[in-house]
Amino acid sequence: MPTTTIRLPEDLKARVAAAAKRSGTTTHGFILEAIAEKTKQEELRADFDAVAEDRYARIVASGKTIPWQEMRGYLEDRLAGKKAKRPAARKLAR
Repeated sequence: MPTTTIRLPEDLKARVAAAAKRSGTTTHGFILEAIAEKTKQEELRADFDAVAEDRYARIVASGKTIPWQEMRGYLEDRLAGKKAKRPAARKLAR
């Protein structure tokens, strides 16, 4: 496994050591877990952004969308267990 050096300010180093001790792990393990969590968070954000961009591109290409109030009502009904007819997409008003 390659080695990477991380220089931490003394106050952060102390905080990390204390947090690691409280969580029952080593400082090294705590830092690895923090990096893995931050990496996963960024990957999820990138995936979210990609889906949003794709959906927006489809709206622009088709010119059709569902107004939020209609979609929200539909989703609230579904969440409440009610039968709900999905609203139809229509051309954007300009």
